[in-house]
Amino acid sequence: MIHQYKNNGYNIVLDVNSGSVHAVDVLVYDILPLFEKETKENRINSDYMLEFIRKEKADLYAEDEAGNTHPASEEELSEAVEEIIQLIQADMLFAEDIYEPFIDQFKDRQPVVKALCLHIAHDCNLGCKYCFAEEGEYHGRRALMSFEVGKKALDFLVKESGSRKNLEVDFFGGEPLMNWDVVKQLVEYGRSLEEANNKKFRFTLTTNGMLLDDDILEFANKEMGNLVLSIDGRKEIHDFMRPTRGGSGSYDKIVPKFIKAAESRNQMNYYVRGTYTHFNTDFCEDVLHLADLGFEQISVEPVVAPETESYALREEDIPVLCENYDRLAVEMLKRKKEGKPFNFFHFMIDLSGGPCVAKRLSGCGSGCEYLAVTPWGDFYPCHQFVGEEEFLMGNVDDGITRNDIRKTFSDCNVYSKEKCKNCFAKFYCSGGCAANSYHFHGSINDAYDIGCDLQRKRIECAIMMKVAELEEERG
Repeated sequence: MIHQYKNNGYNIVLDVNSGSVHAVDVLVYDILPLFEKETKENRINSDYMLEFIRKEKADLYAEDEAGNTHPASEEELSEAVEEIIQLIQADMLFAEDIYEPFIDQFKDRQPVVKALCLHIAHDCNLGCKYCFAEEGEYHGRRALMSFEVGKKALDFLVKESGSRKNLEVDFFGGEPLMNWDVVKQLVEYGRSLEEANNKKFRFTLTTNGMLLDDDILEFANKEMGNLVLSIDGRKEIHDFMRPTRGGSGSYDKIVPKFIKAAESRNQMNYYVRGTYTHFNTDFCEDVLHLADLGFEQISVEPVVAPETESYALREEDIPVLCENYDRLAVEMLKRKKEGKPFNFFHFMIDLSGGPCVAKRLSGCGSGCEYLAVTPWGDFYPCHQFVGEEEFLMGNVDDGITRNDIRKTFSDCNVYSKEKCKNCFAKFYCSGGCAANSYHFHGSINDAYDIGCDLQRKRIECAIMMKVAELEEERG
């Protein structure tokens, strides 16, 4: 399977199964679909393909070195066909799917728990309009996690992680800083477990910044492997969607703190994370605003909400959103040339290696390798399922008691999802978010359609940027 598209002046071809990316000329781009129609044997028969192409396409064009197009000569067509055949024989075009034959073995793997999302506080000091956690309540009561519950959660993680050494724990909310003393205690306890159990904890913290101060930042810089700082972009956008409980804006209070946090971490191991909605489909402006503030690690992501919400994204928003991704990619290339680069989370892909096989097939590992823990110690597949009792998997006292739920999530992969089978992006997004799929279609083996459209666009832009950077290096 191949995927062809044009972006920013490049003719790009992605070979889905091998992950090979090719920037090709007009002639190669134009005749490749004819190769896809043919059998494996015919594709590598140059005489057959030349005759087939002449019969199927009356008008073929090539480019000269100046980029001017002209009718393709027989010599140019022969060279293009030979180039394609060489790539096919090198398994860089129309490569076989090496993953599907092993999917049954993959599903039967014995997963270990390697990450926990600790809901340290089911409470928040902001009233964000799009909050899936209902301002921290998660379909239930407000609560703060005790040290005792958190301690049991870390003990569970150590026990259930098998021989895996590196473990991850995210302090999440609500707003985790509303329970900061327990965060510090749990970090200290986690460190005490490391040497005796041959483990290494990587702690992360997600915060809205309202309570962030110098003491907290000093501790975070020492102990937190990553900081996620919530801000939506321009002041008017941020304050509209992320007001305080009293209705006032939060932008002016958090921006100086976040700038200080980013600089104190040498612009590494953090990112500012925003959400765009139907009210700011020109979200490129928000990303660039954050870059202009000096942030170099940025993520601004689409809201996921029922269509009944006024801020929800709609199908008619997709064209303008895609235009914004295109514009952002071009602007990022321009700024990199000018010596003002920044990273955009959804454009960060590795074309040389990419994620491991398990990650390509199953994504984040929710429900089997990754669990969310409520303040009272219940386990859910991830933070977006918390409070939905049908997904309650167990607790810190009894461990995982619903292995059937774990098995369902373990079996979820790009081959179990009909919408993924013929999608060029499947090995990059790994089937998308299970929670979004469930909330829109009632099954984790479906896919959230708007999210898929936007993900495909992001991947196209990310690949184009890699192509452009390589072209720049080659001069």
